[in-house]
Amino acid sequence: MALQLPRHRAHRVLVHRDVPVPMPDGVTLLADRYVPVGADRPPTVLIRSPYGRAGVVGWMYGRMFARHGFHVVIQSCRGGFGSGGLLDPLGDEREDGLATVMWMRAQSWYGGSFAMHGPSYLGYAQWAIAAEAPDLRAMATQVTASCFRDAAYVGGSFALESTLVWTTLTAGMEGRLGGAAATFLAPRRTRRAVRSGLSGRPVSELDLVSAGRPLPFFRDLIAHHADPSSAYWRKRDFSASVGEVTAEVTMTGGWYDVFLPWQLKDYKAMRAAGRQPHLTIGPWYHADLRLGRVASADALAWFRAHLLGDPSGLRTSPVRLYVTGADEWRDYPDWPVPGTRTERWHLQPGGALSMDNPAPSGPDQFRYDPRHPTPVLGGPVLIGNSTPRDNRRLESRRDVLVYTSPVLAADTDLIGEVSADLYIRTSTEHADVVVRVCDVHPNGTSMNVCEGVRRLTPAELPDPDGVRRIRVDLWPIAHRFRRGHRIRVHVAGGAYPRISRNPGTGDPLGPGAALVCCDHEVLHDPARPSAILLPRAVRS
Repeated sequence: MALQLPRHRAHRVLVHRDVPVPMPDGVTLLADRYVPVGADRPPTVLIRSPYGRAGVVGWMYGRMFARHGFHVVIQSCRGGFGSGGLLDPLGDEREDGLATVMWMRAQSWYGGSFAMHGPSYLGYAQWAIAAEAPDLRAMATQVTASCFRDAAYVGGSFALESTLVWTTLTAGMEGRLGGAAATFLAPRRTRRAVRSGLSGRPVSELDLVSAGRPLPFFRDLIAHHADPSSAYWRKRDFSASVGEVTAEVTMTGGWYDVFLPWQLKDYKAMRAAGRQPHLTIGPWYHADLRLGRVASADALAWFRAHLLGDPSGLRTSPVRLYVTGADEWRDYPDWPVPGTRTERWHLQPGGALSMDNPAPSGPDQFRYDPRHPTPVLGGPVLIGNSTPRDNRRLESRRDVLVYTSPVLAADTDLIGEVSADLYIRTSTEHADVVVRVCDVHPNGTSMNVCEGVRRLTPAELPDPDGVRRIRVDLWPIAHRFRRGHRIRVHVAGGAYPRISRNPGTGDPLGPGAALVCCDHEVLHDPARPSAILLPRAVRS
């Protein structure tokens, strides 16, 4: 998608550094103001970030928007880069954000309306105040969501790798070598930490390996995961107010992003409330540098349309998707896209996969050993390249079941939400079920397309035979399986270190050494037809 920044008269930019913004509790946050010379009280773009204000952030956001005629305020969140107070990730963004808006309204330069912009945590900071700021006219959110809990506990399983790498990264942002070094070192230190976790170190102590000290947010996530309705998460969850947002919203996401399912949940919440956000999903992962230029062009066109009355840069279709495998962009009126039908592809005896009803057969079996947890190859991570990888090495393991379709006679486009409907029997009440879809090329490479996980607890009551029927939600997709390719499904009991290993005991993630193997049985017979549910798209 060749997006270019619109050509308009460029303003000269003045920068005011370290502007104090008082909070009601006496803490002072610092901001940088980028002023477009010659613009008379223009609309403001507010960006609230825990990652600093200068350098790339200042250039990409501050100078870029100011050159195009917007007044820009880039503020450091509480507890970082000169802002006072203590960093309590996710916990103070509503109160601090609303106080910042009140401060802006009292300034002589404020033009009466503002927009917000930014990816990931910066996008979360937008949702934190979006329903309560009436002069917020537009939002440009990227690879983010209104609540991070479900991404931290995807399917109920702790997202160990992404959570640990983020807390390690933020802990090192203001170190001697700065943010660039922290971004480089955090993944390496996290890999070292998750390796030490295999030697018996409790999950709750892995921050000591990755950061050299306890990380309060990492430990808070472990301590407060059990109850999404707890006071801890109620303070940090803004998903219930998404439908109340009146600002015009554009969303940019990636098929390989850790937040994609919940970003699409926010999109659907706005649609259910009668709003019409724009949505762009490309072949990007969370930290993908290719996303930056596209997101900036999209945001600039959006802000010009909704704050300056210039809609010339907007596209006509609200939804634009990149279809992987076909390698092309397509425009649609909505998500889920019209004209799709859900197909059940049944797991079959002998490792087959087809839309035929399964024949009478015994279950397939494997053993998950938490002392040697099933690894993962590719898939969404917070920091690092999440583009597809060849999974054949994983498929050779005895703790991964593999089901493969016949060679496809025609191109098959799958666009939408993916889920698995499985009949499972496990030897322990506590277990994880991981399901993955791969695209098998004619040369045999098996490239992961999407995956999902479900943590089983005693709450899922089995039938008299000990069988539980479960649903596993996978990442949404827009992918073409080309003619001559095959569709493949994995079923496993783990995906380490993406998710923490399941000890099989139900014990909390804190200290504890008990590890119990779990024997899994996957049933696929006429009475219990396990299947992957795929969204077949029919092009007009």
